[in-house]
Amino acid sequence: MIDPRFEATAGPSDGRAWSGPPPETTGRQIVVFAQGDDEPSINWEHAGISSVADSRDFSGGEVSPDALQDAQATVFAELGIAVVSADVGQMGALQAAVAESRPVLSVSPELVHHVLHRDVEGYAQAYRDGVNDLAGRLLQPDGSGTAQVAAPPGSALFADTPQATWGIQATKALSTPRSGRGIKVAVLDTGFDLGHPDFAGRNVTAQSFVQGEQAQDGHGHGTHCIGTSCGPRTPSTGPRYGVAYEADIFAGKVLSNSGSGSDAGILAGINWAVTNRCPVISMSLGANVQQAHPPYSAAGARALQRGSLIIAAAGNNADRRAGNFGFVGAPANSVEIMAVGALDMQLGMAYFSARSLPARGGQVDIAGPGWQVYSSWPMPTRYRTISGTSMATPHVAGLAALWAEATGRRGLELWATLCTESERLLQPSLDVGSGLALAPQ
Repeated sequence: MIDPRFEATAGPSDGRAWSGPPPETTGRQIVVFAQGDDEPSINWEHAGISSVADSRDFSGGEVSPDALQDAQATVFAELGIAVVSADVGQMGALQAAVAESRPVLSVSPELVHHVLHRDVEGYAQAYRDGVNDLAGRLLQPDGSGTAQVAAPPGSALFADTPQATWGIQATKALSTPRSGRGIKVAVLDTGFDLGHPDFAGRNVTAQSFVQGEQAQDGHGHGTHCIGTSCGPRTPSTGPRYGVAYEADIFAGKVLSNSGSGSDAGILAGINWAVTNRCPVISMSLGANVQQAHPPYSAAGARALQRGSLIIAAAGNNADRRAGNFGFVGAPANSVEIMAVGALDMQLGMAYFSARSLPARGGQVDIAGPGWQVYSSWPMPTRYRTISGTSMATPHVAGLAALWAEATGRRGLELWATLCTESERLLQPSLDVGSGLALAPQ
């Protein structure tokens, strides 16, 4: 669940300063170095920092959680970013010690992030009752034992069926010839239920970046997101709920079993995914921070250059029922990261889905199904239906894998393809960006 200090107060949609609680920080600093082909020449000892971990010293870029916690500085070489435990004086000495060819671009406090789904069971039941009533009035028997939709042209009404969830239907994933075969999809979240029967025999690589916790999902959110993005084509029970059903799964645990995690673990997960050349990186997490967080702008840009597209949840800090449209939070509000809004079953905006900010960055780029989404959950529960921009994000990530397979495109070209091939909606672009993400046909 979202930290209640963030969920209780939604931000303004007219560009005014965010007046809610300050973001959670850890006391550490995130340092972004200028990009260059050369190695960052840093005299760490000059700044009084003697314990340094470097992602290049770990197989596959898998920086261990213990190293993240214990080292005074951890360098993510693929991203040109370091997490540093240092006081103001040490940071000044560090900046002075960096070679002129690789200066420090920014120093930012390390933030704490949370999973981004909403518990809307009560509201959802009323919504479902209304939809069922509407469907009963719109569907008329045609005499052949089937029902025809009598809704006006342009209207949409989706519902889960025994064959597929409404999101799989709406994104046209049912009719695509693509499966995500050969595409690596990294889902950075609360981990994955490695024993879930629906994923037996799948190619799964799992790694934890949370100290004291294995990659096994003790929360559920990560398993749900992996199910949506990469779940099976024919589950042993229930409808199809996964998009890229033959993709290779990279499950990075960057949020704890309680659903929270810091920049260090998330950046470690991004560095790991980029090192392993994952074309798609899905992150259904965030913090209510209006300004783009410099580490994610740098990570997003450098991931794109290396052929990896980061797709992140726009955020759930809106309450459209009360006229509050919220704002896109970090990390999705970085220009270099694709931000995903959430749609309901009629392709309207989910009431909690954040709206674009007026400044550069903070735009919603695309939208996906995010209301009452059925997907996998750790055993023995097996399946669960939840809502959020968290649920819209893995829909788009799975679709990105299909397009990566179909076109061979990566990075910015893959981003552009997702947007140009999306379905235009009547909703404002402030809410849905280019529209509903669709599968290749």
